[in-house]
This record gives sequence, C-alpha cells and structure tokens, in this order.
Amino acid sequence: MTSFITAATAQNIKSSHNTQRLKIISGTSNPILSKEIASYLGIDDVPLVSKRFADGELYVQIQQSIRGCDVFLIQPTCAPVNDSLMELMIMVDACKRASARQVTAVIPYYGYARADRKTAGRESITAKLSANLLVASGVDRVLAMDLHSAQIQGYFDIPCDHIYGSPVLIDYLSKKSLKEVVVVSPDVGGGSQSKSICKKNGRCTPCNN
Repeated sequence: MTSFITAATAQNIKSSHNTQRLKIISGTSNPILSKEIASYLGIDDVPLVSKRFADGELYVQIQQSIRGCDVFLIQPTCAPVNDSLMELMIMVDACKRASARQVTAVIPYYGYARADRKTAGRESITAKLSANLLVASGVDRVLAMDLHSAQIQGYFDIPCDHIYGSPVLIDYLSKKSLKEVVVVSPDVGGGSQSKSICKKNGRCTPCNN
C-alpha cells in the first residue's frame, strides 16, 4: 500500500536507509495512518495486541522483538482521549521493558492541548499534566503536529519536535484556481497560524472568529 508516494520513490527510500532497527507500532486510535507511514518507509508495522479486561483495564503486548531498536509509536490522543492517552503510556512502558533503544511518541493530535494556561482560579493546566505523564512513562522523544499553542513544546522535559501541516495545505491551495481563500481560526490560539498561512499564500484573507 503506497497511497501518497510513487512505488519508485518508496523503493528508493527503502534501499537508501537501513530500516532494520526502525520499528513502527500503532495504537488503536489510527491504525490506517500507521500503515501508510510504514508503507512510505517501505517497512511493515509491528503487530500489537491491545485489549480490555472485564473491569475496563487496558492490556498491551508487542508481538515482535524490538530489542535495541528505534521505536516510533503512532497514537493520536483523540477521542476517547483518556483511553488513547493511557494506551500510549502503556505502549511506552511495554517498549522500555522490551529493551527498545529509543521510544518516540508520534502524536498528530495532542489531547488536552486547549488547557495550556490558567484562565481562572483553581484550574488545572492539563496540557502540562499530560506532558508530565508521558515523560514519567519513559518516552524519550515526542513528535507533535499543529499544537494548540507553541508554548506546549516547553511543557515536555524531553525533546519535542513540533511540525506543521500548513505547508501541505498551502501547496494544495496553490494548485487550485481559486480567486480568494478565507482562513478561519476558531480561537486566539490558532490566529497566528492562520495569519502565517495567509502570508505565504497571497490569495488568502485571515478571519479570526
């Protein structure tokens, strides 16, 4: 399955990189995304057993040796957020106990990101709490995408790579014969990003709602 690159490109990637130590493991949030990433890299994703006990507890078991490997866990912490986040932490713990060399959590959607500051008394900054939990689980690195605010990167006491999806969106819009495009931000947090998209695409008009 090679849906967004040509087969020739996939073959070049496979032949030019040593992927024996590279392992892709998917949680239950978005297994299709994990398979597409593995296909892009020309490797197979590692099989994983994830199930629930009668009382609702999560159980995770990795079905392949990952000793000494660089493991990338693909797990957006989307709805149900609590289950996705807990499953990710259990996956991290399982990888560390399986002697993985390095564990990177790939989180395209970071749950609880909106609670990134206190707006009233006696509130929790849950974005920071989630970061603390992930660090405590033993993850070595986090790869996040389009965080609600850039400051969340600083909540992690480990390296955090923040990537943006806007270049793909801008490239898509530039190929369309549209006279004018309006980019709408639902809140202040996304206002700067919408203005950045408009600045790179002259046909865009920012609109903060």
